[in-house]
Amino acid sequence: MSYDTDVIVVGSGPAGGAAALLLATYGVPTVLATKYGWTANTPRAHITNQRTMEVLRDLGVEDKALAAGTPPELMGDTVLCTSLTGPEIGRIASWGTGDRSASEYAAASPCHMIDLPQTYLEPILVSEAAARGAKLRLDTEFLSFAQDDSGVTARFRDRVRGDEFTLRARYLIGADGARSRVAEQAGLPIAGQTGKAGSMNITFTADLAQYVAHRPSVLYWVMRPGAHLGGIGMGLVRMVRPWNEWLLTWGYDIAQPPPEVDAEEATRLVRDLVGDPALDVEITSTSLWTVNHNYATEYRSGRVFCAGDAVHRHPPSNGLGSNTSVQDSYNLAWKLAMVLRGEAGEGLLDSYTAERAPVGKQIVDRANLSRDQFGPIFAALGISGDTDADGITAGLETCLAPTAEGARKRRELALAIELKHYEFNAHGVELDQRYVSGAVLPDGVPSPPDRDPELYHRPSTEPGAKLPHAWLVGPHGHRVSTLDLVGGGRWTVLTGLSGTPWRDAAAKVGAELGLDLRAVRIGDPGARDAYGDWSRLSGIAEDGCLLVRPDGYVAYRHPTPSPTPAADLLKALRHLLARA
Repeated sequence: MSYDTDVIVVGSGPAGGAAALLLATYGVPTVLATKYGWTANTPRAHITNQRTMEVLRDLGVEDKALAAGTPPELMGDTVLCTSLTGPEIGRIASWGTGDRSASEYAAASPCHMIDLPQTYLEPILVSEAAARGAKLRLDTEFLSFAQDDSGVTARFRDRVRGDEFTLRARYLIGADGARSRVAEQAGLPIAGQTGKAGSMNITFTADLAQYVAHRPSVLYWVMRPGAHLGGIGMGLVRMVRPWNEWLLTWGYDIAQPPPEVDAEEATRLVRDLVGDPALDVEITSTSLWTVNHNYATEYRSGRVFCAGDAVHRHPPSNGLGSNTSVQDSYNLAWKLAMVLRGEAGEGLLDSYTAERAPVGKQIVDRANLSRDQFGPIFAALGISGDTDADGITAGLETCLAPTAEGARKRRELALAIELKHYEFNAHGVELDQRYVSGAVLPDGVPSPPDRDPELYHRPSTEPGAKLPHAWLVGPHGHRVSTLDLVGGGRWTVLTGLSGTPWRDAAAKVGAELGLDLRAVRIGDPGARDAYGDWSRLSGIAEDGCLLVRPDGYVAYRHPTPSPTPAADLLKALRHLLARA
């Protein structure tokens, strides 16, 4: 049986671009097909959290992302206001930039968050994928697929020539968005609710520095009459580039016909939310979209897999969309690469749904709940659906009054705003995804959360957790993260200076399995635990062992020395790689 490539990736968004880049990096022949002439032309998803930055770091493109993104000091205080020129309702120190959370975010990862809209992220992923050997098919529309025991045949239309053609591959990845043809044709079950609310996006350019530069933020939430209707909880003026490129989001009644948003209406909305009736503004695009609460319960059908918005569809609350999409591909790509190289059995691919479907449901539920959690702010201000501009002003004045009633309202408002930390500082949601599957060997010693698991990161080496970050010192005195010692498409045996038997066992087992098995002893000149942080976080004795997957997740933990380290590693890897 002949093949045109090993893997076809449909879609060039965060999931598709990441999948193509990862597979190309791992040496897997890959074709990426997109019906568009290039990548995203509107900014859409933008918050790029620490875990995604860690993925980009492993791929060697972190510097490109940092150069294109807006740094955290300009993402800062989420502002709640009646307009950009009107009174403030409150501020929330967001994305780990607050005094209470900055040190926790910094200690959790070698990477910091940035704001990187899709218009900047996607070209990095796709261009790097092409540079590393992936074949790009632009203006190529996916039509259908048929699969058999040995591969997938996909049918496409060339949108330039107009003709149809087929490509045959061993596997197909559908990363073709919320209206995924691949997911539909694969029959993936989609749970939840579609079309909960209606939203509109308006992109525009305007110099708003005088209104925002003194309170830098990526999100300015605006309470205007009608802010409760549909949408994502309130009106939003979102920074795309400081301080002259913007995206406005406003809701509409999904039970009514979709509104006509021409340049005149878009300009009116922009000026209203900014609060400047004479603002010089240029509208660059308008679009309508719906708020969904959908998640797939299966991510695989035979040789066809789906990732990104194809399997989780939700509002942009919490900034989880593109992050989860990139991380879907990070989970899947190394597994496909190992199966294609004959290093793992097909059973390894079953772990993709087992590990990522619960994450998809979690972030869909979280994003929708965060959207709904604007309600208590409206209630604290005494604002209902029919409140006009004067009523909003009166509600805020009541809340600010030096009276007993004012004090009560202020307490209510403070609690309502505090609730929004679950959207803007959900560090545990962003960083602490835990996996349970055949690609993890639990040891029965979980580390219970000591604080709210959604708000706070909990570093752990329990199997199924991401390897914790700790700064070490390299051979030339520069700092190196524990995360820099793993990844790169390889399995890693991690031990300490007195764990030489594990290091020797790794060489023996790697040779027996035909596996490029890396061994690292923390304490060697290239990885000195100079700060003592690793010994605090490792969860093992110096002569114990962690077996870390190519995606940086702990698959197996042996906290103490073993009389038979090679046998232990061999048994663990045979199970984890589905090699009976």
